[in-house]
Amino acid sequence: MRIAVIIPAAGLSRRFASAGGLRSKLDEDLGGKSVLQRTVEIFTKHDKVASIIVGGPADSAAAAEFRQKYGDKLGLMGAVLVAGGVSHRYETVKNALDAVKDCTHIAIHDAARPCVSMELIDRLFDAAEQYPAVIPVVPVPDTIKRIREADERMGKDDHVAAILGLTSESRPRLRFVEATIDRAGLYLVQTPQVFEAVLLRRAYDQADLTSTDDAALVERLGERVVAIEGEARNIKITFPGDMELARAILGVRGSEGKPAHKRF
Repeated sequence: MRIAVIIPAAGLSRRFASAGGLRSKLDEDLGGKSVLQRTVEIFTKHDKVASIIVGGPADSAAAAEFRQKYGDKLGLMGAVLVAGGVSHRYETVKNALDAVKDCTHIAIHDAARPCVSMELIDRLFDAAEQYPAVIPVVPVPDTIKRIREADERMGKDDHVAAILGLTSESRPRLRFVEATIDRAGLYLVQTPQVFEAVLLRRAYDQADLTSTDDAALVERLGERVVAIEGEARNIKITFPGDMELARAILGVRGSEGKPAHKRF
């Protein structure tokens, strides 16, 4: 069993920035190493991993900056850096597939999941020896509601608000509960997701690749995707507040105010 690991890292961290993040979430510090470096590093320790491909930005200027930040570190870890997609994650994965050589299986892992444990990776790889497509999942713990956005705005128009220039258009739209969804049988999907190489290539040969989940493309082929138990610690960093949780999970110190790549 020879596994190639693809790590898409071409995203713009829009949600992270909109919530107050000052830099790309992949540049954030986790005990003296960047999030991206921590993520790649875990796979260098597994004897079934034959190659690691990181998909960076497609834009030439952003790609040059990315290579300056990470090129040497990725090279020392034996990872190959390729150009990612312009607009979508699936474009990055498709580009990275071209760099996969002589591997029986391909694992795809979010660059912003640096807390995945070796135990979970072992269980996924063991399952992948028996089943062509394997993903980690955790049960949905909370009540799920479908929310609809109304045409009206929050609050009421009043004389004082008008004087202050607070028009109705400046207030957020009212949202209300449309339905409560039965969470029985619902699970949150994590990565890495592991596939037989031939199967994943078939999935990416389809005309419609619109998806944020690689397993969904395999499902469209009518193939069975096996789910195994994931782990709560395998969080995906999406918002700035997730950094403190990641540091607690990994047992590392907080940032000193600069991204890790600027300290060396």
